[in-house]
Amino acid sequence: MKAVARVVAFGIVELFAFGLVLFSLAGTLDFWQAWVFLVVFALSTWIPSIFLQHADPEAHRRRKHAGPAAETRMVQKVLIGAWYLSLAAMVVISALDHRFGWSSVPAAVCVAGDVLVVVGLGITSLVVIQNSFAASTVQIEQGQKVVSTGLYGVVRHPMYTGNVLTIVGVPLALGSYWGLLPVISGLIMLVVRIRDEEKLLVEELDGYREYAQQARYRLVPYMW
Repeated sequence: MKAVARVVAFGIVELFAFGLVLFSLAGTLDFWQAWVFLVVFALSTWIPSIFLQHADPEAHRRRKHAGPAAETRMVQKVLIGAWYLSLAAMVVISALDHRFGWSSVPAAVCVAGDVLVVVGLGITSLVVIQNSFAASTVQIEQGQKVVSTGLYGVVRHPMYTGNVLTIVGVPLALGSYWGLLPVISGLIMLVVRIRDEEKLLVEELDGYREYAQQARYRLVPYMW
């Protein structure tokens, strides 16, 4: 119970900080898109986190151990740092967009953005459930095996697929088209990260080369 309570407490602090940034940059609390997004984000992260902390604490730890400092290789430190900057820029621009009225996004598109966020975060959570070694860092752990079933039977990096859906959905959920611009740089960082990660997996994870030949697509089915 204490571990679950910590997950909830951290989630509340994270949500408060996120909301503070959004509403401060927007210059108003009259930002219904942000309110809806925060509820969607909270439910889509808290519920899986609580479940995972209860069902597989070690997998939850791997998922939360993230960021440039957590990476063991310099190239990945740079890539994940650039990825985080893209995410920050996406949120900042989206909030400023609301403040200055740069975009006119229909409510239906905002709702579609929230749906993308739910699906994207749901996929990343399901990946961790299907593969307890799925982590936020690029590394091979002792006892790790190739997983080729479930979402891994569709694409080789389903967690990143979930990330893509999420980052596309966030600016739309917040009612901003201009917020999609940093998504482009984020996608570039993700593609480079995947290519570098696969070199490591082929060299150090037994069976990955054969799996890569079986699962043709890295990120998007029938595309790449």
